[in-house]
Amino acid sequence: WLNEGARKDEGAIPKVEKIQLYPESGLLNGENATQSLTVRAVYSDGTDRDVTSLAYFLSNNDNSATVDQTGLVTAHQRGEAFVSARFDTHTVGSSVVVLPKDLEFSWQNEPENNYVDTQINIKLKKLRVQPSEICSDSEFIRRVSIDICGVVPTADEVESFRLNESEQKRSQLIDDLLARKEFVDLWVMKWSELLQIRSLDNLVSYKAALLYYTWLQEQISNEVPIDEMVRRLLSSEGGTFASAATNYYQNEQNNLKVAENVAQVFMGIRIQCTQCHNHPFDRWTMDDYYSFAAFFSQIGRKPGEDPRETIIFNQGQGETIHPVTGQGMPPKFLGGAMPDTAGKDRRAVLASWLASPDNPYFATNLANIVWAHFLGRGIIHEVDDVRISNPAVNQPLLDELGAKLTEYGYDFKQLVRDICNSRTYQRSTQTNETNESDLTNFSHASLRRIRAEVLLDVISQITQTENKFRGLPLGARAVQIADGNTSNYFLSTFGRASRESVCSCEVKAEPNLSQALHFLNGDTINEKIKQGKLIESLLQAGQPHEQIIDEIYQRCLARSASASEQSSLKEEIDSQENKQAALEDIFWAVLNSKEFVFNH
Repeated sequence: WLNEGARKDEGAIPKVEKIQLYPESGLLNGENATQSLTVRAVYSDGTDRDVTSLAYFLSNNDNSATVDQTGLVTAHQRGEAFVSARFDTHTVGSSVVVLPKDLEFSWQNEPENNYVDTQINIKLKKLRVQPSEICSDSEFIRRVSIDICGVVPTADEVESFRLNESEQKRSQLIDDLLARKEFVDLWVMKWSELLQIRSLDNLVSYKAALLYYTWLQEQISNEVPIDEMVRRLLSSEGGTFASAATNYYQNEQNNLKVAENVAQVFMGIRIQCTQCHNHPFDRWTMDDYYSFAAFFSQIGRKPGEDPRETIIFNQGQGETIHPVTGQGMPPKFLGGAMPDTAGKDRRAVLASWLASPDNPYFATNLANIVWAHFLGRGIIHEVDDVRISNPAVNQPLLDELGAKLTEYGYDFKQLVRDICNSRTYQRSTQTNETNESDLTNFSHASLRRIRAEVLLDVISQITQTENKFRGLPLGARAVQIADGNTSNYFLSTFGRASRESVCSCEVKAEPNLSQALHFLNGDTINEKIKQGKLIESLLQAGQPHEQIIDEIYQRCLARSASASEQSSLKEEIDSQENKQAALEDIFWAVLNSKEFVFNH
């Protein structure tokens, strides 16, 4: 080529349209087993070539499998790794399962309640993992009551459920919980976090935040399908008082940031880094970023008659400028087509596509959010980090959940019913020798610390005390707080979301030292035990100590105290002069126990 005078290519230079990785999946038997990968690039002129030597390889789990830059995968510890290859602006991946050499395994036929179990079991069989048995009735009623409604079952509800001999009693309990107002309250809170409902100095008044929250509450309590709710939200216009959904465009006024939030909340895709460069671990480019942001470039804002109100409208002009080329970018769906937006509100065009089956990310993203709430982690984890290099641990299951949500007309309550009726959700936290190291494939239930608002609510419920929050009557639940800026020491310590960002990391459920110290020495539990006077009232009613101990266990743990627990606690009470103080200490100890603080 140099000897020929370094001639330029004739005609248009072919572009890489996609790359392919072979094999698409692999099973490595034993440590140090290897597998060579091949990457081929397909070009716009129809040709393809081997680009293995030019691709960049990466493993997301070096403990199980590593990959070098020649594409050679080497097995290590038992587990699963996703090996990705990048060439040009394209990234693809291959799933690699590593098993101990010549592992002996015999699958014990596992009952399946629905499609959730079917897809989970297909994956577990491939991994040579036997799932745990289902949990006990007392574990189930407590688990599902906290997850669906954010409450603990009463002693009477526990006893009634225990005595119910119907084979359908778990399904019936799920239906009963889904019909309660507390289910709506819990999901209004979760959506309030995603939509960042909070007051902001000089931007969103407390009145506007409260109206915004009320609008959201009406959508969910009236069972407006999620796709319709999203369309109403993104295409909203008018005053932030009269048309409360418009506060979505008031609490974030940077249009680039609005685009980022929309992609992250409704598609699970973080496009932030593509503002400055092409995504190093995904398919998105700077062109994708600025073309998606162009849907929000014509948002207009002007003051209303009330100085606290802002009018949101489509001003019909304004472009998003690419910082490298200096050109205005035409609106283009993320990963989709370039629609005709001439003479239209670009936001409405986007909303119509975004909340539709044409968008491959919408239904699966919402399904993943619901799944993570009930199982403790997403099928894609974190739920708002959807990218090629962070794949679903069970893509067929995620696809089917998304398809079901679409089939149900985006009624997510139906999806909750499917998930909670599955054996996968109802499995015990107790592991067996095949699944004790499994943390990602849902072969057993996970221990999950109860989130801040629900934890405060159930402590108040159990101790028969009331809380007071700004804008709410005495006795309202913490999950009903409208403004993200309304909080207290307990909620902040236990990780309540401040709603400053849309990131799923805002809600913190990891235990820490501050939480332990507050439980041990803080005033929340001690004061509520004294204020509620539960022990005092039970003693005055003439209940024997054994019965009071059982009442404490039923309220807190949805089970009776065991014989050994009764015996040791009875000894402690008998050794104390002040029986009420001794029983209150027992109450305090149970509320401080891991069995209470964690949903299991």
